Amino acid sequence: MDAVVIASSLQNDLTRNKETGEVLMKVEAVLKGSELIKVGQEVKAIYYGEVSIGRRFMLSGVDPPDLQWSCLPVSERAEKYIGKITELPDDSLERLRFYRKYLQDEESMLARDAYDEFAVAPYDAVKKLGPEMDREQLLEWIGDPEMATDRKRLYLTMLGVCGDEKNLPFLEKMLRSTQKSTRGGLDALIACYLTLAGEKGLPLVDELFLANQKAPYADTYAAIMAVRFHGTEGDVLPRSALVESLHHVLDRKDLADLVIPDLARWSDWSQIDRLVDLFVKADPDNNWVRVPVVNYLRACPLPAAKKALKKLEEIDPESVRRANTFFSIPVPSRDTGKSETSSSLDHPTDEKFAEAPASNGNDENELGMGEGSVVAKPGQATAALGTAALTPTTDSQQGMNPWRLSYVLVLALATIMIVQYLLLSGGAQPVKG
Repeated sequence: MDAVVIASSLQNDLTRNKETGEVLMKVEAVLKGSELIKVGQEVKAIYYGEVSIGRRFMLSGVDPPDLQWSCLPVSERAEKYIGKITELPDDSLERLRFYRKYLQDEESMLARDAYDEFAVAPYDAVKKLGPEMDREQLLEWIGDPEMATDRKRLYLTMLGVCGDEKNLPFLEKMLRSTQKSTRGGLDALIACYLTLAGEKGLPLVDELFLANQKAPYADTYAAIMAVRFHGTEGDVLPRSALVESLHHVLDRKDLADLVIPDLARWSDWSQIDRLVDLFVKADPDNNWVRVPVVNYLRACPLPAAKKALKKLEEIDPESVRRANTFFSIPVPSRDTGKSETSSSLDHPTDEKFAEAPASNGNDENELGMGEGSVVAKPGQATAALGTAALTPTTDSQQGMNPWRLSYVLVLALATIMIVQYLLLSGGAQPVKG
């Protein structure tokens, strides 16, 4: 916003402009944009709710010099809160200390604002706050069946930071529950459980979600996302253990393409024969798995991978051509053990952990494989090895794929020629009988 002020209404419902919704207000305090607006200045803002003389609002203005104002009614307590946050330091830990007190505040505006601050906080800052967290309070909030899913995700992430093995029976009971109230935020629940249980928690996750052929797609996808979180941001579980769990998903041909990029990204080259078999046995209902398999083999440095690629090209040259044409050679990521990305499994608009839909598709914009990605549907991981999943080498590093460039240029030229022909000939002519 260009300017933010606290203002009081000079009109009530009887004297306001009923046609436009405009209310005359007086600026009481300037929080931002003191060069654009002054205390005591009168402004007009549109507000369709109840208005009384003296009612206080926070006005946010844009497009100077003729500022356009949006209104938010504020209580005396909220006004003090707003004043305090303008004085907070930039230090993430100090900010979280302040906002933690308002996470479940009785005023929804304050609770929502505090939640949003945690949602964008660096995960490292959340971990540093761990010793100061109220574990019992978190358990109460997590166990509340009426708790919103996004907040439950945040509180599970926080429990993973401050909890211990004593909390595992509570979490295991939730994992085994079939009640709908516990299914929201399942990805964060699994991740929290693995954080506290460590490697010995993987067998339960395998049993319930990854190796269980009858597990619903949404549940299995939640488990995959939790494993992916631990492989990229967590420092509790070794990737060698995580890939063993992901191997179970390869037995489900409708979901296998979701984990192939992770195996390649984490340099697990033990599945060449298994993936070749998936490629060979793919049918029209799951042939989307073929491109990820090809990209896995392209990323693999072993001679067996090059030999397998030749075999697959004889079986389905079109899938191999698509992988080579549209995707650079994927580069496996290094195991850094840490990530500086923001906070975890708490916020669906980080969209790392949104609810998984139950439909198929091939929208390459929803691969669910990169940082900050949204949910992937079965078949949508087809292009993942060529996108953020494996941090592909950029054109500036390796140069543009000449075959891809030629393909695009020829297609563009053909399109232009067809359009010109249609324009000159007056369009397609009907066939005479």
